[in-house]
Amino acid sequence: MSDRFFPVDEPMLQEVLDWASHRIVNGPDPSHGAEPASALAAELAGSICTQGIGGTEALRRFTEIIVPATRAQDERMNLAYVAAAPTPAALTFDLAVSAAEIFGGTWETGAGAVAAENQALDWIAGLAGFPKSAGGTFVSGGTIGNLSALHAARERARLRNPQVRHWRLATTASAHSSIAAAAKVMDVDLCHVLGDEQGRMTKSALADALGQDEDIFAVLATAGTTNAGVIDDLSGIASLCEERELWLHVDGALGLAALASPEARSRFAGIERADSFVVDPHKWLFAPYDCCALIYRNPADAASAHAQIAPYLDQVDRDEWNPADYAIHLSRRVRGLPLWFSLAVYGTERYGAAIDQVLQTVAAIVEGIEDSPDLELVAEPDLNVILFKRPSMSDSEMLLWSEAHRQAGTILCLPTTHRGQQVFRLCLVNPDTKAEEVLFMVHSDVSTTGRINTSGAEEP
Repeated sequence: MSDRFFPVDEPMLQEVLDWASHRIVNGPDPSHGAEPASALAAELAGSICTQGIGGTEALRRFTEIIVPATRAQDERMNLAYVAAAPTPAALTFDLAVSAAEIFGGTWETGAGAVAAENQALDWIAGLAGFPKSAGGTFVSGGTIGNLSALHAARERARLRNPQVRHWRLATTASAHSSIAAAAKVMDVDLCHVLGDEQGRMTKSALADALGQDEDIFAVLATAGTTNAGVIDDLSGIASLCEERELWLHVDGALGLAALASPEARSRFAGIERADSFVVDPHKWLFAPYDCCALIYRNPADAASAHAQIAPYLDQVDRDEWNPADYAIHLSRRVRGLPLWFSLAVYGTERYGAAIDQVLQTVAAIVEGIEDSPDLELVAEPDLNVILFKRPSMSDSEMLLWSEAHRQAGTILCLPTTHRGQQVFRLCLVNPDTKAEEVLFMVHSDVSTTGRINTSGAEEP
């Protein structure tokens, strides 16, 4: 008999594991989506009560109410925003990570897990051409990763130029929304760099924006903008940052995953000269949510900015690698372990092949769009984001088309705005996505009633 205050319900445990196993093997229902708050409140009423509702009923509410009211991020025709494509090994191991209940903030509490996470970080840093002394930590996402790196950059600038009272960050309008949010949190201003016609930051435009100002503490470049997948001129920007002794941080939350591809790696020339960068394994490195790799060329700069000091932390061994010292966090889940496990299971070569498969699918879709009289490619993609139009569609018809397909679970493709016009956007991260299936769906029509008509589309 168990003496636990909260006893283990073994039948419930098996039910949960069975559901999780089925989900990992069979994948999600693509027609899932948000429901009105009032409906969910009514359906979930009484879930939390004085005596509990029991494991079987709680699981039923999860599988029949909660999950169907969520969007499946790892469905292969989910091509909106930036979806996910975690490997079966990574998803499975996420269960083990939760069960292990490891505190990953310090070496003393999580040495084995931190050592494994650092192997995954070393692999990513090596792809970027960083020295062996580089390092960092896994955080929840690009927002915290970017904020943490920029805080370290400003602290270094403060030490070097204590006379500056207010700082600015140089970036373009194409930067992720988290950058403006980080600037607000840090109470710094943005130095706006004019992007080229595709929104790309260039060395010359950056030089014009910087002028002779001494209040710039960092330059934020992007390797794969969220809206259009554009890669900034990393090499030219790095040269100017070296001349001006400015911290270069690269937001590669989406795009830098392509460093895993030997063929695509050259597109990021200059990344090896950055001071820090982020990449989200939960996007295009096939890990589950939530996981962002934050890596510094000189980790000591980060530790100087982030290490927390308090009496209850006096026993922390500062000679060891403590992930809490490298970002804005203390408590942390060892969220890098599913990536480590998946890399160990499949090998890095298969990761590179998966990236290449996605890029080949992108190329095939682009070719199909260019060959179609009904479609128009808006811009040549740098990576895995495709912007296109159907010239015959009005803006309202585009929204109707998108919503009809979302509800049917056939394809998730949402409009966005690019250079002042509404266009369709596809973002591919799943190597199982098929070009012929995508092209078949983007050729379909939708009636004013929301009915999908594929009679004019060519069968995949």
